[in-house]
Amino acid sequence: MVESRHVRTGVFLPPHHTNDEDVALCMQRDFDLVQYLEYLGFTEAWIGEHHSGGLQIYGSPDLFIATAAERTSRIRIGAGVISVPYHHPYMVADRIVQLDHQTRGRAMFGFGPGMLISDAQMLGIAPEQQRERLVEGVDVIMRLLDGEVVDHDSDWFTLHGARLQLSPYSHPRPTLAVATSRTPIGSRLAGRYGMGILTQGGGDVNGAWAHAEEAAKEHGNTLDRDDLRVVVSFHLAETKAEAEKALHFGYDPWLKYLEALNPKAYAETREKGGDDPARMVAARGGLVGTPDEAVEYLEKLWERIGPFGTVLMSGTNWMNYEATKRSYELMARYVMPRFNGTNRQREKSFDWVYENRHEFSGANAAAVNKVLASGGRN
Repeated sequence: MVESRHVRTGVFLPPHHTNDEDVALCMQRDFDLVQYLEYLGFTEAWIGEHHSGGLQIYGSPDLFIATAAERTSRIRIGAGVISVPYHHPYMVADRIVQLDHQTRGRAMFGFGPGMLISDAQMLGIAPEQQRERLVEGVDVIMRLLDGEVVDHDSDWFTLHGARLQLSPYSHPRPTLAVATSRTPIGSRLAGRYGMGILTQGGGDVNGAWAHAEEAAKEHGNTLDRDDLRVVVSFHLAETKAEAEKALHFGYDPWLKYLEALNPKAYAETREKGGDDPARMVAARGGLVGTPDEAVEYLEKLWERIGPFGTVLMSGTNWMNYEATKRSYELMARYVMPRFNGTNRQREKSFDWVYENRHEFSGANAAAVNKVLASGGRN
């Protein structure tokens, strides 16, 4: 029997849009997708920040959040993530509080150092500065959100008696998270300030969580694994063959993008997967297949890393829009109910009726015969 779980479902959208598409239409499709995710019952969607490369088109996830929130009523929408070194921390904190009020607490905010070196280069930021600035910037943002008056003199920003004029709508803070990657810096930030974690399911999730718990203990915080968000690459269809075929729509452009961003990761993916997109996805810790296979994948993930609060499907646009929506529908309709065991009471009710079907049927027939024998009189 499946243990009782309450894992939420979301989507992590970088997003990827190929360079042969109209950007305005891509944006409208992303807004439509968030509305569709709300209809399916997904609890959240995260939007990335990028400034170069051409495929990931949002330089300001907070602007996306503001529009998407007006088109929805329940789903939570997050900045996944704000590249803190690229912004004045005071302005980040100010926008966070404004969006927290505008969305009545539905906006979420992730922090990171910035994924693309090309972004940092355009802004004159050296790669070795990014994580240092992330730590420095997040510290100031948190102090401002907590109502402190901040004086800070840095080589990239200055504050004199700075305070926010608005307190957050959410108490004590909006939902905040840190993206973790190859270094423990993000995890330690999460622990230091009691924030959630965004991490890849194919990576060292337990290692990231251990670093976060260590930092939390040092700073007197307690972390909850309900705030652990695990990103997985799922592309689902009714049959494995259909799922694999659907990948031919957009996998090659994504692979070319990977080669531009990270030639080493591209070479490793090619080496493990050859020319088969489904094998390449599997080599990177993802799944191309059926709802049954997705349930099995999540069960193994749970066994390997332990409890987590939210599973986020990575939105890579490897499939066309209709196939992508169908994949999300299959996840909501067939995968998560089984993984969370939400239909156990229904199953028990059916089993009880089925096991007693002859008794119930006989009692019903006897009651009908009795009425007929009395001539229909009560």
